[in-house]
Amino acid sequence: MHWQKKYVMLNLLSCMLIVVFFCFYLSYAECHVVNNVQDNVFVNVVASVQYRALADKASDAFYRLTNTREQIQSYVFDVIRASVPKMNLDDTFEQKNEIAKAVEDELEKAMSMYGYEIVQTLIVDIEPDEHVKRAMNEINAAARLRVAANEKAEAEKILQIKRAEGDAESKYLAGLGIARQRQAIVDGLRDSVLAFSENVPGTSAKDVMDMVLVTQYFDTMKEIGASSKSSSVFIPHGPGAVKDIAAQIRDGSLQAKLV
Repeated sequence: MHWQKKYVMLNLLSCMLIVVFFCFYLSYAECHVVNNVQDNVFVNVVASVQYRALADKASDAFYRLTNTREQIQSYVFDVIRASVPKMNLDDTFEQKNEIAKAVEDELEKAMSMYGYEIVQTLIVDIEPDEHVKRAMNEINAAARLRVAANEKAEAEKILQIKRAEGDAESKYLAGLGIARQRQAIVDGLRDSVLAFSENVPGTSAKDVMDMVLVTQYFDTMKEIGASSKSSSVFIPHGPGAVKDIAAQIRDGSLQAKLV
């Protein structure tokens, strides 16, 4: 009789341990649902469900269902096949959380009567057909290439604008330099004519200009002769020619003033 009591106590203790272990054990079910979206593209939706038995409904969880995982998969299939066909492919990727929430709400209502708690539901992957994935990658690549081409064209446009602005500024500054150089030459010639006329009595401004032209003429001939790569135009270079050149310059200046 004594050993029978011990046997009953051991059975009760083992049952209690089984119930405790069964209630706190977290189970996992993964569901693969192949369905057609609104774009007429087949996708493989992978859902992950974590669940466990409720402590106060351990008997229902243990006795009312023979295959809990298959029951959960049936509800997951039903919810996904009811919601995914209403979305296009892009919305399916963007609304993963909404799909998971709809699955979890449905499972909570359905599985609570069997003594189970749904801990978490996730849509871990949405995988379209291989040809569709390749096409999507090509579309994304083309869009990125288009953006890159626009950015490159905009950069080249900015470079051309900056180059044109720099060239215009350079020419402007070069023009100022040439104008200042000519002004300095005119001022120097004027000062030279005035000083020569004051220091050498009896000379006129014409005599001084002739002498300056002769000096510049010989300086030019010297520069031409010193350079081995200069392009030269040969003109008469005797003393009489210098007089003719001076006369031509004066005549041209007078004609310009008359015009």
